[in-house]
Amino acid sequence: MKAIVIDDEKRARLNLILLIEEYCKNVEIVAECENLSSGVKAIRKYKPDLVLLDIEMPGHSGLELLDFFDENEINFKIIFTTAYQEYALQAFKFSAIDYLLKPINPEELAHAIARIEKQKISNQNYSLLKETIRQDTLQRIAVPSGNSILFIETDTIMYLKGEGAYSEIRCINDIKYIVSRNLKNFEDILCNNPNFIRIHKSHIVNVNFISAYNKSDGGNVLLKNGLQLSITADKVQTILDQIQIVKR
Repeated sequence: MKAIVIDDEKRARLNLILLIEEYCKNVEIVAECENLSSGVKAIRKYKPDLVLLDIEMPGHSGLELLDFFDENEINFKIIFTTAYQEYALQAFKFSAIDYLLKPINPEELAHAIARIEKQKISNQNYSLLKETIRQDTLQRIAVPSGNSILFIETDTIMYLKGEGAYSEIRCINDIKYIVSRNLKNFEDILCNNPNFIRIHKSHIVNVNFISAYNKSDGGNVLLKNGLQLSITADKVQTILDQIQIVKR
């Protein structure tokens, strides 16, 4: 059985490959990939029987891999590796999709691969899994405003700017909120959504509102409202990969 490992963490890839080599002698790792884009290319090149896919990667959700293929093109099986919250685990169980919790237990890995060898592709209901998890995707956030609590639709948020213990939330139609929460608080809440990426110590941006990336002056992104936001060098490729995924 030919297999590909997709995980943004090098240590996690190495650990999984070593476990497979020791406990799953019938599995040959033909490629390891650190992001979704390279994973898609490797699948098209090597045509694996199995993909071991991390579902949580910076700027990505492993589920988006399926957006690159029509259902009749999915000639491989998937085992998700995850440290996901309980609601998502229920979604996996409901959809009869194989998953492994990190840190990965060798016996569970061997059992999962043995199970998946006996399955037919049609038994893996990826469409149902995607729909089930999408229903739990964060659609609104609640933020304090004086004596009130505001409910903000996440898809209206263009970017957030951190200012010490406070954050500015800038939405479409030039609506702005200043709230007494630091940016890390919003990073923990929003950046599980692949559309939101912390591109700088002071900024989280919704990639749907980025219109351009400029390399000059240390690098910045141009938003659709004309505003420029600085971006750190280590986030550039994440932004470029994510915009490519969103547009497909």
